[in-house]
Amino acid sequence: MTPGAEISEYEALKANPFLRRARLLATVMQGILFACAALSVFITAAIVWVLVTESLPFFRAVPLWTFLTDTEWTPVFTEARYGILPLLSATFWAAGIAMLVATPLGLVLSIYLSEFAPASVREAMKPVLEMLAAVPTVVFGYFALLFLTPLAKQFIPGLSGFNLLIPGLVLGVMILPYVVSISEDAMRAVPMSLREGAFAIGMSRVQMATMVIIPGAFSGITAAYLLGFARAVGETMVVAIAAGQNPNLTSDPREGAATITAYIVQMSLGDLPHGSLPYATIFAAGLTLFVITLIFNLLGFWLRRRFREAY
Repeated sequence: MTPGAEISEYEALKANPFLRRARLLATVMQGILFACAALSVFITAAIVWVLVTESLPFFRAVPLWTFLTDTEWTPVFTEARYGILPLLSATFWAAGIAMLVATPLGLVLSIYLSEFAPASVREAMKPVLEMLAAVPTVVFGYFALLFLTPLAKQFIPGLSGFNLLIPGLVLGVMILPYVVSISEDAMRAVPMSLREGAFAIGMSRVQMATMVIIPGAFSGITAAYLLGFARAVGETMVVAIAAGQNPNLTSDPREGAATITAYIVQMSLGDLPHGSLPYATIFAAGLTLFVITLIFNLLGFWLRRRFREAY
């Protein structure tokens, strides 16, 4: 090419209207995507700001140590007590029972979809599992209260009408799509060379799945369960409908108790005067829940990045 034959970028854009439109479209899309990302960050920061500022009056009146260690939560009583332990206990009971359901079922389904299921079966089962996430949680709540609880009372002595056991079981089914999807993706990311090496030394398919695939995808599987646990902790309608509304520090999941989310729903529907201490407990409980879910989400993402196997 002769020295004078080079065309500047401006002249190329001016000469080619299609290239000019493509450049304009790319610029517009980049601006839209940036605005969406900035909006999500702004909304998260605004939520944190509201929770912190509205919780400050509560923590000025109630010491943090009392809030974390007192065993009674009666903010609207004459002799008010502000111990978050009953709400925390019920929340972790429900989430723990959910994980007892989701851990074995999620692991078995993930292994089956990743290593055993034909492509046609896998493509049919994954949308069915993901449809569970589209079912409104209020439907799961009334299903637990009106169908599963009366049925379980025939087999479990001492089970009350409102309890932590049945909502926990339902939560375990609800978080299966999250657990299975992330775990199965982690298992399928294990290199095929490891599978071939396992078969080459005489391992069966089951041995290969349990001794090669699970250790190889351990970080992703762990992250899946941590994210599932965070999802169960933050669930609202199932526990608000079927677990009860009474803050009760109990070690028996057959009894009813209010979780943090159930308490927030209950108090938000009441007639608490704005600016009062009982009203501020809504935001104190919400801030506690936010910190718990944030910790588990960050831990899950950190584990997935920190311990991701390099092959």
